[in-house]
Amino acid sequence: MQQIPNVHEAEPIPEAARAEIDALLQSGDLFRYTAPENAPVTLLEQEFAKLLGTKYALAVSSCSAALFLSLKALGLPRDARVLIPGFTFAAVPSAVVHADCIPVLCEVGENYRIDMADFEAKLAQGIQAVIISHMRGHTSDMDAILSLCEARDIPVVEDAAHSLGTTWHGRNIGTIGQVGCFSFQSYKMINAGEGGILVTDDADLVARAVIMSGAYEHNWKKHKGPEGQNDPELAEAFAKWQNQLPLYNLRMSNLSAVVIRPQIPELARRVTDGLANHDYVAAQLNAHPHFHVPAPLAPERRAPDSIQFNLVDLSDAQIQAFSNASAARGVKVQIFGRSTDNARAFWNWQFIGEVPELPQTRAMLMNACDVRLPVLLTRDELDVILSVLTGAMSYTLAKEAA
Repeated sequence: MQQIPNVHEAEPIPEAARAEIDALLQSGDLFRYTAPENAPVTLLEQEFAKLLGTKYALAVSSCSAALFLSLKALGLPRDARVLIPGFTFAAVPSAVVHADCIPVLCEVGENYRIDMADFEAKLAQGIQAVIISHMRGHTSDMDAILSLCEARDIPVVEDAAHSLGTTWHGRNIGTIGQVGCFSFQSYKMINAGEGGILVTDDADLVARAVIMSGAYEHNWKKHKGPEGQNDPELAEAFAKWQNQLPLYNLRMSNLSAVVIRPQIPELARRVTDGLANHDYVAAQLNAHPHFHVPAPLAPERRAPDSIQFNLVDLSDAQIQAFSNASAARGVKVQIFGRSTDNARAFWNWQFIGEVPELPQTRAMLMNACDVRLPVLLTRDELDVILSVLTGAMSYTLAKEAA
């Protein structure tokens, strides 16, 4: 009997983290602002900004916190209308609601990317900010999006939770809009269990975000410019905003930072391995008439740790049979629109008020499948997953024909 790989298992935390963790536990110095300088969170911010090629980074408790702080730091008025894709995780509209704004949803196509015609039409409906979710690492047409938004002076926040290591025309995703937000949750390229970080080149925006993240009194002085240097523009912004903004206390702890930092040198290798795994499985699935993995857009080089594919020319009963057969064989296939209370199905976001109808997005979600492909999987393990998927499909079709 073939051994089904554990697709929920992450890579071990690098050995280099152990000494840092032990030293930190011995000191009990877990709060980012206790050290006079060079606390682990501070070093992480400097290293991450350098990695992405931005001036500033702010590490926080989650990507959701980063999205929320980004919207608050933009200074949007209460009830500002924020355009988001209809295919994203519930944390995105939640961040909009937490920021006292109104989420407006636009259509997403069968390739999991924003429908640009609907996006442009929705921009005309009083939109004051945009969050682009690169959902499951799929990049929408950022050239068109930036052109449309810049012409209307609408700020763009990138939800790059699934896109650390992805590039667009060679430029890092998360650095294209005014601010980019990343996740360190367990199923991401860098794993701290929880955690997030935002990046930007805007000194005023990051100063506001730092203060609101919980830099009370003069703790903001421990935030520096590029590579730890004093930054006059940043100091001026901090002086302007001190005591002017509420504190939401969304800080990252030093313990999370010492888990994250040794993984940064592993990122390039993980991106390469993840893309190779994805493309190998995609090629095999695309050879089958009832599976379709959408191609990336031309400027995009992805960094995937999962695969999404559409089921083609199957009835509702066949789709359910395929899902059941895959699970019975040991590989759970999540079909976004058909699993109860899925947080990625927009009709389950009852907290946003009146949920719009997005027929194109709904149709996609009813056929779109999601399977994790951790970067540590071997070619043999990928073949096992493929065997389960294709075997489940063959069983489904034979059952229907019988």
